[in-house]
Amino acid sequence: MNHRIVYLALMLIGLATIGVASAQENWPQWRGPNQNGVSNAQNLPTTWSGTKNIVWKTSLPAWSGGTPIIWGDKIYLTSPTKSQSKSAPPSQETQPRERGRRRGRWGGGGRDPGGDTLLLICLSKTDGKVLWQRELDEGNELHRKGNDSSPSPVTDGEHVWVVTGTGAVTAFDMEGKKIWGRNLQDDYGRFGLNWGYASSPLLHDGKLIIEVLHGHRTDDPSYIVAFNAITGEEIWRQERETDAVAESPDAYTTPALLESDGITQIVISGGDYVTGHHPQTGQEIWRAGGLNPERRGNYRVVGSPLVVDGLIYAPTRKKPLLALRAGGTGDVTTSHLVWKWEGSAAPDVPTPICDGQYFYMVDDRGLVTCLNAKTGELVWGPERTAEGTVSASPILADDKLYITNEYALTTVVTAGPEFKILATNELDGSYTLSSPAASGSHLFIRTGTHLYCIGAKAE
Repeated sequence: MNHRIVYLALMLIGLATIGVASAQENWPQWRGPNQNGVSNAQNLPTTWSGTKNIVWKTSLPAWSGGTPIIWGDKIYLTSPTKSQSKSAPPSQETQPRERGRRRGRWGGGGRDPGGDTLLLICLSKTDGKVLWQRELDEGNELHRKGNDSSPSPVTDGEHVWVVTGTGAVTAFDMEGKKIWGRNLQDDYGRFGLNWGYASSPLLHDGKLIIEVLHGHRTDDPSYIVAFNAITGEEIWRQERETDAVAESPDAYTTPALLESDGITQIVISGGDYVTGHHPQTGQEIWRAGGLNPERRGNYRVVGSPLVVDGLIYAPTRKKPLLALRAGGTGDVTTSHLVWKWEGSAAPDVPTPICDGQYFYMVDDRGLVTCLNAKTGELVWGPERTAEGTVSASPILADDKLYITNEYALTTVVTAGPEFKILATNELDGSYTLSSPAASGSHLFIRTGTHLYCIGAKAE
């Protein structure tokens, strides 16, 4: 009997270990398995090139800021169709400095946005082959740096949900069968963001939660909406108040989840405030100001909020960057402020990373800084990575930071209390906005032309 108990205990431990390992195989949403850009994946590559350590690469129809998500043996990503235009391809070297216009929007330095139709593409994780693709919507446009495929999908391993910059919201099963679809602009009015809609959806407790924070090109209120993830029916819709002016109501952030006093909350950042909301109703629980202390009219927010170990980190347009303690109700601007960063090299576009001990941020020039996550004290930095603009958010995995810039150059930096560059790796030089993903012992990097699977022991 005792031997049997020991055997069962060992078997349960083994199953638990397998569960943890398989969880790290998945990258189910934009910021990874823990919503903080951190993965427990191991044996990841440090060096690569266009030919070295490339397991496979797959040509994509067009460029996109959308990050690939991974579940099991499948990869899902958004993309426009291939462009029918004869414009120059999306390489850094061909971007003119002057602004253009397309369909009434400010252009993106002469870049072609890709084709008119927006797609969800499913690839094999094993060899990169396209398994299927589905049309999501039409009307893809250029919004300076982005197009309408910028939001990343989300999956629970049984379904995959995707939102487009045109407002289309669609649910599929893992084999590409459409479950339901609707359009935010048809249901709730036109988007009013200056640079197009780019927020990724959040999945929680059977709900697909989507934020629309806007105001520069509309007088309609900002809102958060939750749909039944299986049926697409609206569960609740909550307006989100702001007194931000000009472009400052606009946000391109993605919601985060917070566990506080045994209750899950939805954290939203933008429009000059960080707010916590009840997942059953969307009602606001608390609010913190301070993202735009001088009430400027150009403080749109791109970097998303980050929640780790009871602290809420909220970037804004470079500075200040706030760290708030969880808990409380009403106005917690002063009562729950733990620290704020007003130094140099704060990020505008890239979302920071935090593992609970260290807080890493990369500014748009590629300067990386490490702070004490609990106190905000400087550990090291700012330090220079590869020359070039950084729009992709970095990730932390296998004790390394992976920082990819718009030239598809990835700088690999040691994580921890000492700064050290391990490698600078070049791919194809195309226009790269998408954040890397990690799964198992492989990295997945989407450039302006391809999706690469990179492995340290590739043959």
